[in-house]
Amino acid sequence: MEKAFGKTPLLLCLWSIFMQFSRMSGLAINELLYFRVISPEDIRYIFSAAPAKDFGGHFRSSYDEIFLVPADPADGCSALTNGEIIQGQIILVERGGCSFVQKARHAEEAGGKAVLIADNAVDNDSQYLDMVTDGSTTRPSIPALFLLGRDGMMIRRSLQRRALPWAVISIPVNVSSLASFPLNQPPWTVW
Repeated sequence: MEKAFGKTPLLLCLWSIFMQFSRMSGLAINELLYFRVISPEDIRYIFSAAPAKDFGGHFRSSYDEIFLVPADPADGCSALTNGEIIQGQIILVERGGCSFVQKARHAEEAGGKAVLIADNAVDNDSQYLDMVTDGSTTRPSIPALFLLGRDGMMIRRSLQRRALPWAVISIPVNVSSLASFPLNQPPWTVW
């Protein structure tokens, strides 16, 4: 009994730290969505992304194997020129140059099923941003997710090194169902 009470202050301290971190990041754990990269193998990890706060849709289906295609232009601020491989896939866009809503709208117009907007701060491995509407009346209906900058950079770098036009991913992934499966997070990301 004495051992159980000795652990209580430690658990309370850890819970307090966790809650402070959650408030700093602006998100609670249940607000993140997870996806798994299947290939290329060097980035075969489970990544987390934060859904947009007040625009975009929700995943109505789960995709066991779908392409994650980098947008061209990378910032997604104008019509995407690689539409032939984007159609029906998930689009990877870089932050900056225009609003999150414009990026998501261009991805949707190109036929994307969802858009992952990677932070342009490539050293960002822990701070999620709240993606909010830009005040425009036309809002995209596809899911829009914010991806940490380091994660986006590592995915793009892997594709560039291998001269691949896309990564193969599963999205969304229910991480609570992976008890018998190793939760393989990126080694550079704070979880």
